[in-house]
Amino acid sequence: MRNVVFLTLVFLGLAGSSLTHAQVLDKQKLLEHQAWWDNRDFDWYTQQIPFFECPDAEIQTTYYYRWDLLTKHLTYGSPNSGYSFTEFIDRPFWSGAYGAISCPAGHQLYEARWLRSPRIVNDYTKYWFRTPGAQPRNYSTWLADSAWAIDLVHPNKDFLIDLLPDLIANYRGWEQRHYVPEVGLFWQTGHDDGMEFNINSRQTQDILRGAPSYRPSFNAYMYADAQAISRIAALAEQPDTAREFAGKAAALKAKMLELMWDPKRQFFFPVLKNDEQRDGFTLRALTRTYESGQYAGDPHGRELIGYVPWQFDVVKGEHHYDVAWKKLMDRDGFYADFGPSFVERNDPMFLITNHCCWWSGQSWPYATTQTLKALAKLLQNDGTVLTPADYVATLHIYAQSHRKDGQPYLAEALHPDTGSFEGYDGYNHSEHYLHSGYTDLVITGLIGLVPRDDDTLHIHPLAPAEWEYFALDDVPYRGHLVSVAWDKSGERYGMGPGLHVLVDGSKVHTAESVRRIEIDGAVPGVSSEKTNLVPTNFAVNNDGTYYPRLTTTYTASGSSASKLNDGNYWYLKDPPNRWTCEGSPNAVDAIEVDFGTSRTIHTIRALTLDDRDISNSLIRSPQKIELHHWRDDKWYPINVTHEVPAPNGHRPHSFHFAPLTFQRFKVTLTHANGFRSGLTELEAWGDAVLPLRRLPARPGNLAFNDGLSEFPKATCSHHDIYGGLPQSAIDGVTNFQPSPTNRWTSYGSANASDWLQIDFGKEIECRRVEIALYDDRGGVQAPLSYEIQTWSAGQWTAVSGVEQSPEKPAGSQWNTARFAPTTSNKLRIVFQNNGNARSGATEVTVWNDDESSQRRNSTGGDSR
Repeated sequence: MRNVVFLTLVFLGLAGSSLTHAQVLDKQKLLEHQAWWDNRDFDWYTQQIPFFECPDAEIQTTYYYRWDLLTKHLTYGSPNSGYSFTEFIDRPFWSGAYGAISCPAGHQLYEARWLRSPRIVNDYTKYWFRTPGAQPRNYSTWLADSAWAIDLVHPNKDFLIDLLPDLIANYRGWEQRHYVPEVGLFWQTGHDDGMEFNINSRQTQDILRGAPSYRPSFNAYMYADAQAISRIAALAEQPDTAREFAGKAAALKAKMLELMWDPKRQFFFPVLKNDEQRDGFTLRALTRTYESGQYAGDPHGRELIGYVPWQFDVVKGEHHYDVAWKKLMDRDGFYADFGPSFVERNDPMFLITNHCCWWSGQSWPYATTQTLKALAKLLQNDGTVLTPADYVATLHIYAQSHRKDGQPYLAEALHPDTGSFEGYDGYNHSEHYLHSGYTDLVITGLIGLVPRDDDTLHIHPLAPAEWEYFALDDVPYRGHLVSVAWDKSGERYGMGPGLHVLVDGSKVHTAESVRRIEIDGAVPGVSSEKTNLVPTNFAVNNDGTYYPRLTTTYTASGSSASKLNDGNYWYLKDPPNRWTCEGSPNAVDAIEVDFGTSRTIHTIRALTLDDRDISNSLIRSPQKIELHHWRDDKWYPINVTHEVPAPNGHRPHSFHFAPLTFQRFKVTLTHANGFRSGLTELEAWGDAVLPLRRLPARPGNLAFNDGLSEFPKATCSHHDIYGGLPQSAIDGVTNFQPSPTNRWTSYGSANASDWLQIDFGKEIECRRVEIALYDDRGGVQAPLSYEIQTWSAGQWTAVSGVEQSPEKPAGSQWNTARFAPTTSNKLRIVFQNNGNARSGATEVTVWNDDESSQRRNSTGGDSR
């Protein structure tokens, strides 16, 4: 079984090194100790994550929960872009391609760099610069710094040098739009710094976005990015560029210290860019928070962003600034039982709300991560105002903040005194929110593995020596596996008392106490093999192209076949990301995938659902899963090369076989007796040289308009005001996700029924209409029914003898209407709206072909 596990990781390009036994900890025992897992792919965790234990159960449980949470947001966007991450559990309209948002990207990259395989973080880094629809400058973030931070863990000089032009272009893009030369700083609004209603924005006319200010956070990010670009340029032997960006960083630092540090309040504050007016009060340009305006002279105004300069070493070693940290552990400052609060407690604008998104008192994990990262930097660089005990106490509070009803959980923000997520926990949006970090804080702070750019292993734990034990095991670091273990009695790990450091299974150091350790030459450079072949999931389709195309024998109402190949997976019933056949009359159901061209495949993975822990759900793991591929007008079984265990929910069911080349394959699910099956994802893996060319749309779609022709033309009875235009329904792009917008909807219509009309500009014959019904489970839902009409003799006439599949309209999937050959120059689809919801379609296709003939000719028709 273990060999099969490793084969899976190799085939997916996620095997960081060959299988090894744990150096210190029993991984299986640690995984089984937690009873709350959603993603129970223990083999993946065993091969990918560093393992950790300590006496603090809250800190330990949250550590493993954060890896489970990370997998919920891991997104395989497309073969060419590879892996990325979402912030929200859905993909809101303001997100970029495949749901990514730049605001938390730095946190996400710092977390994922500790996975054993660097592929995920390397893909995600490239995503921001080389994926159409990515939005690297919609929000403040620290992408160049993150690229450097990744390289400290997984050195790859060639990758960094190749990325350097993108990093420089991104920096210059920020300069062009946000840098003010006469001031020497970058401006940003609170909203686009990721912090909406805050104590500074609320003093301006626009309390949501705020007025442009020179913020400590954004300027620290730009300082860090400039430093990183300088270092990468030096690696690339570009001394002029290295000097240029080192100079930019130095100049930024000088201006931050000059303008943002208030010696009276001993803290870093935002500085207003322009004069602003509100309620008869004037906020003056170049004044810090509460130096002008309604609260001028007030001694408060501190926000957690005042600690961000420490996170990025802006004030490294300059300990006269450390006095700012007195406020962190002060209940009159930021300290709270579920804090820290984002604003100090006695601030005149301190406000806790039960509706999003107020950064005026709530505890925000995003900022808590920054604060803990900054505090670790302070302590590991010999700061004296606070102690390691303060770090551990704050980390413990942060860990226990990841709870809802006693179970591991995280939403957007929480009440600093009660831990309640009320108002910040939107359904199918905020659950298991990935806008922050945690595991990096344990690895680099608590255990103290401090990444460096040389072969010296630097360990500086902040964990207390009073603990009887702690261990961090199998950390991938510079081509090696590092373990750190403290055993006070010497009896727990069998290595004697002390702080033990192991590299690749060999002990390299033991210290008598928990203290800073530097071991020269402990992690020498390791060369890695390079190949042009990249493991590729050919089944995924997030780009709305006709292929790959997926059809099912049955789809339950409320589930979606489009979720099967959206590149995301999790196993929860709510929020949903699933296809099920609950209610199917069949004992066996099937899913068919048509690639549109021949692909060579060696692995198929079915990520199976099992709701046995959920009352009133009939979804269970299938009794059996069988695979077939299409060849010579016949289905042939796919013979696997390794024994496959019985399907088990909440984990992938993987099939490996000798590489086979085919265009279509089928997954057949035999349902457990009395139950029905479901999947959260279906993947088909092979090796490819990237980039893949985009497949042309299947020819013969009479409704398609490439945007360059007058006809076909789409019109409608009503369209929404959010970009849901009728022409989007005939542009050849299918997207069931809310973002990017590519659909027509009648949202906002006052009609009980609405229509979408296609004018072909000439008489055509057709016999089949396919409708990709859009359904957001809210204001737009699948209609109660629909009717196909054609224009004849000056009036609309319903087409007779229509066979609809499925019989009842189903949202977030293709619905097909077949009928006898019909001639007309116009076609209309009339939707009977479902109650107060309105109807929509992301794409409509019209055909006049023989489907079986099309399949025989390998053009990939609708398959059943």
